[in-house]
Amino acid sequence: MNHKAINLLRNFSYTLSSNLLSLIISTLVVLIIPKFIGVEEYGYWQLYIFYTGYVGFFHFGWNDGIYLRYGGEHYEKLNKRLFHSQFYMLVMLQALFFVSFILISFVFLDSGNRLFVLQMTSFCMLIVNSRYMLLFLLQATNRIKDYARVTILDRVLYAILIISSLTINFIDFKWMITFDLVGKSLSLIYAMYLCKDIVFSKTFSFYFSFKEMIDNIHVGIKLMFSNFASKLIIGVVRFGVERSWSVSTFGKVSLTLSISGMMMIFINAIGIILFPLLRRSPEEKLPTVYITMRDFLMAILLGILFIYYPLKEILINWLPHYEEGLKYMALLFPMLLFEGKMALLINTYLKTLRKEKMMLTINLIVLTISIIITVITTIIFKNLDLAVLSIVIILAIRSIFSELYLSKILKVSVAKDIILELGLTVLFIFIAWFIDSWYIIIIYFMAYVVYLIIKYKDLTVTYRNIIKILVKS
Repeated sequence: MNHKAINLLRNFSYTLSSNLLSLIISTLVVLIIPKFIGVEEYGYWQLYIFYTGYVGFFHFGWNDGIYLRYGGEHYEKLNKRLFHSQFYMLVMLQALFFVSFILISFVFLDSGNRLFVLQMTSFCMLIVNSRYMLLFLLQATNRIKDYARVTILDRVLYAILIISSLTINFIDFKWMITFDLVGKSLSLIYAMYLCKDIVFSKTFSFYFSFKEMIDNIHVGIKLMFSNFASKLIIGVVRFGVERSWSVSTFGKVSLTLSISGMMMIFINAIGIILFPLLRRSPEEKLPTVYITMRDFLMAILLGILFIYYPLKEILINWLPHYEEGLKYMALLFPMLLFEGKMALLINTYLKTLRKEKMMLTINLIVLTISIIITVITTIIFKNLDLAVLSIVIILAIRSIFSELYLSKILKVSVAKDIILELGLTVLFIFIAWFIDSWYIIIIYFMAYVVYLIIKYKDLTVTYRNIIKILVKS
């Protein structure tokens, strides 16, 4: 196994360990915290998480452009003086937005929990968007170990503060938000230290590098809008639920989404190290790598669905007040199939091939579909079951559109695989929704075995290709 393959495995171990820690802390927040705070308070916490998911819009693709333009570069060769100016220009912009949003919130909102949530979201925007530039630089230049350290510090500090509050029985959603911001702020300081030759160098005189800023925004804004539209695809439905039902109902549905989303942590870990690797790979190898990774990933993701029923039973016994929301695991658990494939494979490949414009087009089309469906399910019919089901349907539509487009570029055939995976997913949702017993596992096991038999030859080739990639890459 050569040096490149060893580095790949080493980087994966860094990201795996940091994301494993994130998974443990997410489990604490998602599964432990609801036991100790009220349903409505948990709803406000989820509202904060929901809102902060969109603060990245306010760097206008600046950080995404840096990620795309400098992905695969070596950190030592970067123009440090240029990035010194870029960093402080971004901080100034975010500070301006922060002050503006605080003033606007005082004018248009009454004092209360929503005002607190929105003001803390504004502060989160200042911290997170500034940190993103440094994290994207570390990630793009393959300093994965340092990237992992920053993310670990953020979550460890947050976990320590949360656990300390639980031990003295002093916890509410406002303290949870405060602890989250403390972790993010200190991790920003640490990221600044890791990039001190960019952030703190005394040899650089600050100047406004507007041309570089415009170039980065020009390149990154398509990806930023694509990511923003991608988040809104689910976000529109969640917003509809929050507006048509109570904050408590929003919290219960969000809990189920969070449980499904926790599975994405490991998938994102692979995606973080995959992008720089693909940028440095010969283009003729991309189709073979794609098919290999696709077959391997889908076999695993379809297998993960086996844990649905035992996990659901454990959660209902642990969080009986959330049983009404946990029933939606049957509808939302399969979303990890489509989200996982999008995050690890399709988006990573489209970014590598610089198809941000098509990513944006697909996401805007699917976002339009999402808005129409949300209006129908949450306003016209006001049916929560249909609203939640629409989430996985919309994600499936986006995944299929995107992969069919990518398959044409790579000149590979995936239509039969898509149909096979959709059939298995529909079967799972049907039996999980209508059968509330261990028979779910038996029926799905039989279907999964049929899938493995059909894919036996492909999976055998995939196994051989993975060995070759590790040994010869």
